[in-house]
Amino acid sequence: MTHTLHRQGEYQNEDYVWLMYQAKGINDTGIAEKARAFLAAAEAVGCSNWGDVKSGSILLYPVDYVKSRISNQSRLRGVLNAPEHVTEFLKQVKTADTGLSVVISGPLDYVLPACKAAGLTPHTINFSLGVWGKKELLPKQETLAVTTMCGHHMVAPGIVEKMAREVRAGRISAEEAGKKLAALCPCGIFNHVRAGKLVGEMATAAKAAARAARDGGATATPPTGCESCAGFEDGGGDSGSGAGAGEEE
Repeated sequence: MTHTLHRQGEYQNEDYVWLMYQAKGINDTGIAEKARAFLAAAEAVGCSNWGDVKSGSILLYPVDYVKSRISNQSRLRGVLNAPEHVTEFLKQVKTADTGLSVVISGPLDYVLPACKAAGLTPHTINFSLGVWGKKELLPKQETLAVTTMCGHHMVAPGIVEKMAREVRAGRISAEEAGKKLAALCPCGIFNHVRAGKLVGEMATAAKAAARAARDGGATATPPTGCESCAGFEDGGGDSGSGAGAGEEE
């Protein structure tokens, strides 16, 4: 799975995605019970966000609702915030011995040592080769650091920049902004903790730019994002590269 590999920006050492995978016709029976074992391991190590592709994430719906919808068709994904959490998660998944595969996505400098500490050796590694093409058309780097946490691009640049303005204005906290953005990514791989930090820094930078322009008598325009999102930005709507290492159990 490669849609988690293109994360960019700061704090990637605090951002690791786990994915539970079954192979159709090979080990796709009794998934509900096995999914609960994965979930128990994730919750035990402090998984900050998780979801089921078939029903949504816990930042979109109540936890009990998502759990009640776990079935033999479930496909779980989640986010961990530290390498040691990855190690402990893998240890617990290994002990559970469900027969399913687990994928860990994040910077290899941290993922590989975490796998080794858990007594596991990745059998497959996918690399992100970065972004090719007319990169000048992309949003600003600080915006991409947030949007690339949703591999299906359900978190639009204009919404990220609107949240930064909301934080700058003091209408919501950076943490609340992170959760609002994460609710737009239904499968649970969006790291709202990291997003809160990034959006908070965007708000702080914009405020500093405005202050410098005022004090210096110059005109400065804080980051506002792509022009195509201007209609949304004014109208409401609140609501890096990495690698995936696969472990087969």
